[in-house]
Amino acid sequence: MAKYEKTFEGDLDQFLVAVDASIVDQSATASIVDSSDVMVGATRVAVRVYERYSSLGGNRVSLNLTTAACDGWVFASAITSGGSQAMFFKVNTVGEESFLEAAIVAIQTAAGER
Repeated sequence: MAKYEKTFEGDLDQFLVAVDASIVDQSATASIVDSSDVMVGATRVAVRVYERYSSLGGNRVSLNLTTAACDGWVFASAITSGGSQAMFFKVNTVGEESFLEAAIVAIQTAAGER
């Protein structure tokens, strides 16, 4: 499992549109498999789950993107999982790391960093 987190000023709706498009466009096998959005008081939480095939690992990997936004600030947490081929410990996490790198680029770009 690999993780990346970032806090920045921005609009959550614009951020999600840009990240969704970027992650899905970076791989022919990437897709959004589910999503959830909720408002809790003044805070909005949005969860996206992406999945793609890792040709390096010969398996599927998933990416969970959880975002929280309040008062013009957005927090994003991206966590990958899957892709390991061993039963009791993680081996061959190249697919997870590659998927996370793609997500980092998408998050940083959508946050206006790149």
